[in-house]
Amino acid sequence: MNSNTTRVDELTNPTRFLGIDPGLNRTGYAILEHSLKCPVLCEGGIIRSNQESNLAARVHEIGSGIREIIEEFHPDIMVIEQVFTTPKFPKSSIIMAHARGAILYAAHDAGVPVVHYTPTQIKKLITGSGRASKEQIQHAIKTELGLKTVLEPNDVADAFAAALCHYHSMRVSCF
Repeated sequence: MNSNTTRVDELTNPTRFLGIDPGLNRTGYAILEHSLKCPVLCEGGIIRSNQESNLAARVHEIGSGIREIIEEFHPDIMVIEQVFTTPKFPKSSIIMAHARGAILYAAHDAGVPVVHYTPTQIKKLITGSGRASKEQIQHAIKTELGLKTVLEPNDVADAFAAALCHYHSMRVSCF
């Protein structure tokens, strides 16, 4: 089998998903595996950048952290939240774009395909409402994965929500 065949198969039937909730201060990540009956939580956490550092150093910290996760877990696909803008905090989309750039660079450099979902798409698929709160996302993830407590901080829950969004999208289209 050539490498192109392998990559196409991984795109249409991935087994390990890396969900990302991008941010410059902290980026949430989640490793989710496909199983026959339900998704399985493998790992989740936060990559933090040093707020005392300059922008270039902080972007580098986020990118390096993602690279380490990719090297450790070898995901088949990365699922990342798209940049969004809110009228109340317009600068936040620019800051998030810096982090996303580092994350996308690390994924591309490692040969990991990336899919993008809007926050509304993720929320709607996970909770049924595109306007769900952070708490609703946390509780939906807790229920979906059969956890005893909600995932903290919410960046980790949001990363799992992104991974679950693609997991369910693939189940619908592949099975």
